[in-house]
Amino acid sequence: MRHESIETNAGLLVILTLVVIAIGGLVEIVPLFYIKGTVEPAQGVHPYTPLELRGRDIYQREGCFYCHSQMVRPFRDEALRYGHYSLAAESEYDHPFLWGSKRTGPDLARVGGKYSNAWLVQHMIDPRRVVPESIMPGYPWLMTRPLNDARIVERMRALKDVGVPYSETPAEYEANVKRFGEQMAQMLDIRHAKVNLERQAAQGDYDGDPAHLTEMDALVAYLQALGNQVDFKKYGQGYFVRFR
Repeated sequence: MRHESIETNAGLLVILTLVVIAIGGLVEIVPLFYIKGTVEPAQGVHPYTPLELRGRDIYQREGCFYCHSQMVRPFRDEALRYGHYSLAAESEYDHPFLWGSKRTGPDLARVGGKYSNAWLVQHMIDPRRVVPESIMPGYPWLMTRPLNDARIVERMRALKDVGVPYSETPAEYEANVKRFGEQMAQMLDIRHAKVNLERQAAQGDYDGDPAHLTEMDALVAYLQALGNQVDFKKYGQGYFVRFR
């Protein structure tokens, strides 16, 4: 009867619905203010380099996250297929998160280093050339489209404003040297963003064409950066081993 009295009273139903939504919202939002205290620290995690950051932009632009997740859940089958379950600290510098909500294709949280640059390039150009059963569309234009790095400085500054530790002053640079090491600190220096982007692309030769800086360079660099920053030997062999 109490149920019926609520459902037949439109005003009361609206008020109670808003109360429930408010409580649910607070439960989701309040913990975020204490996120630094709840994220398990993981040695080795660092912000994306300028080239990887542009690759992440392209990954989002092409909608790759609609079909690929970046979240290995703590289940035996996932650990056996993809590797160690995802740590919260691995997404510390992700804005926005790209965890995904479905898998038309495999999870990519551990794809970095799993395949060669050449394999990833061929897969992006024509997926069925390397995976005959794939239903993924090809992205051949990434090989011919020059990489636009004109606004990389502004992108890094925007991320710095929300807490990503890119450096722009000598003091910030020295802090990054202590935190990430000198080589990585140089890559995270906003003042030399364009130079660092071009240098990493030339050294990595991600698209197999060192004479041209393309969007394929950036995307492959980003994919190769996924999941290989943390030494998971320090975190055991995974959830399925410790709790089986």
